[in-house]
Amino acid sequence: MDRIRIRGGRPLDGTIAISGAKNAALPLMAAALLTEERLALDNVPALADIETMAVLLGQHGAETTVAADAGGRTMTLHARTIRDITAPYDLVRKMRASILVLGPLVARVGEARVSLPGGCAIGTRPVDLHLKGLALLGAEIVLREGYVEARAPHGLKGARVSFPMVSVGATENLLMAAALADGETILANAACEPEVSDLAHCLVAMGTAIEGIGTGTLRITGRKHLRGARYAVLPDRIETGTYAMAAAITGGDIVLAGARLDDLTAVADKLVEAGVAIERTADGFRARRRRGASLAAVDVTTEPYPGFPTDLQAQFMALMATASGASRITETIFENRFMHVPELARMGADVQVQGATAFVRGVARLKGAPVMATDLRASVSLVLAGLAAEGETIVNRVYHLDRGYERLEAKLAACGADIERIGG
Repeated sequence: MDRIRIRGGRPLDGTIAISGAKNAALPLMAAALLTEERLALDNVPALADIETMAVLLGQHGAETTVAADAGGRTMTLHARTIRDITAPYDLVRKMRASILVLGPLVARVGEARVSLPGGCAIGTRPVDLHLKGLALLGAEIVLREGYVEARAPHGLKGARVSFPMVSVGATENLLMAAALADGETILANAACEPEVSDLAHCLVAMGTAIEGIGTGTLRITGRKHLRGARYAVLPDRIETGTYAMAAAITGGDIVLAGARLDDLTAVADKLVEAGVAIERTADGFRARRRRGASLAAVDVTTEPYPGFPTDLQAQFMALMATASGASRITETIFENRFMHVPELARMGADVQVQGATAFVRGVARLKGAPVMATDLRASVSLVLAGLAAEGETIVNRVYHLDRGYERLEAKLAACGADIERIGG
């Protein structure tokens, strides 16, 4: 099993090109099931989760080709016919985003059989909002032997769906289902994340009429058929925030090329409060910290967009572990999102967890140590800690990183990091 070795203490300096957003690319790929024509997606990152989704779509009958050039990767998906309506457990368990094929399959062919994500019961990171929404659109839903079985033999019908809580995945699934539903669908209390808006803009390019993009109320007028389209995946705001924090934690200076600062306002505000300079550039922005200057401790609470994203909480905790003073980090989106705390503690971080809040007291210097990644964002927080730590850090289970960070080691090494992958 591969590991990453980091020798810390080097300020990062250089330019990092931001890849396409994984969390936008996955629902965009699922949208290919809505049409018998080709959907070409530019700026698709080379990640394990992208490959998993491509395999799953192939299970349903979509042909996938990838072409790469200096401008990035273009993925073309062609679901001329739906060959199989089942998304099997062996594929779905690898990635929760697999549930996003449910809405498109029911909308296009009137039935779907999709394994519950990870084989888990509804409750933890629930899919019940997806299912209740589809039921309001006229689908018959049955849970049987770990699978969601959905049927709408006469097609889906437009309806009003009011989400009791904001859910990115449920909003995306219902957006795609509504694109082929008969009549108008209103999604109230919809997620406003940029990745949701990216999906909506792509559906418009495919022929759907959608009002309210970027707001909490979406009005979708369904079509009988959608056409193919060519669409570019937006830049990854989580990767952007991660590398901005890499500049901050190392006392470095990094230009984030292709980044969209407007998608990261809450994060940028907290970085500035902590003492990081953020400057717009012609194609992105620059994050830097004066060498030798200390970071200030800042409190953060994760919230749905446009608030501080949960996917940057672990990285920000690593940053605060080196700040001057004490900070409070509260997680309101997901439970079990402090699994990186014991590993950061192995590196000398002073973090105490009480319920959904972590109290972080900054230390003068972290110390390199062998650590183990537990999930995607936790794993990259350990990389950030290793970049700032004294001595050598070995990060184990880096397959988590390969799910969400394209060419991580190469991008950091190009900015001066002493980092390498060691084959298992």
